Amino acid sequence: MSTSEGSAMDELDTGVPHSARLWNYWLGGKDNFAADRVVADQILAMVPEMVASARADRAYLGRVVLYLAGEAGVRQFLDVGTGIPTADNTHEVAQSVAPSSRIVYVDNDPLVHAHARALLASHPDGSTDYLEADLRDPAQIIEGARRTLDFDQPIALTLLGILNFIPDDGQAAELVARLAAELPPGSYVAISHPTNEINGETMESALRLWNEGPSAKMVLRSADQVRALFGELELIPPGVVTCSQWHPTEDAEPVPHFGGVARKA
Repeated sequence: MSTSEGSAMDELDTGVPHSARLWNYWLGGKDNFAADRVVADQILAMVPEMVASARADRAYLGRVVLYLAGEAGVRQFLDVGTGIPTADNTHEVAQSVAPSSRIVYVDNDPLVHAHARALLASHPDGSTDYLEADLRDPAQIIEGARRTLDFDQPIALTLLGILNFIPDDGQAAELVARLAAELPPGSYVAISHPTNEINGETMESALRLWNEGPSAKMVLRSADQVRALFGELELIPPGVVTCSQWHPTEDAEPVPHFGGVARKA
């Protein structure tokens, strides 16, 4: 373990559940602790579909990146709210289509920082970088991303499962707008967000359980509220839908998680 990895691990509070580690547990990963598993299992008892939702959201990331790197021809990605590395990370999917793709990962979780080496294993024709920063500081994110990304060429900004930690609708929309304002024309913004419009009562119960704990508080949003986060960006078809049904490769059941992708003209 490198010094930076060690210092990042030293910052961990393993007794406090963390959403990224719950997600890792639901995805079948091993980078989680007892406190995470206790809460994750409590939520699963109320919402058994949460594993399917987590996996659907991860598959949505893959389809979004495939679309952007393939059909849309994007070669630069700014992944804010990266989470713990697992299979088919953004750079792996993008560089499988276009090896020269450049990716900047952004997160403020010490555990993600400790695993950042896995996010930097770029194809030799492309590049990756990791930035420890918070979504609430868009200026820092943009400044750090400029080390790797060319802001004169289109960039895909992904905000997957992170805006639900910004409870105020206006603040969440403003953060998206501030980041999008720095992107050149032809760029894209992808969002995913949990909702109470599917399995509403059970999702609300799970939300209450999470918010009673010491971790960062979350909110659920409706499809209309998620659409509003895109501001004046132009949503591409099919708009904001359950993420399992965004450009699906096969028939899929809806999950309580919305997704959408918009283009900056």
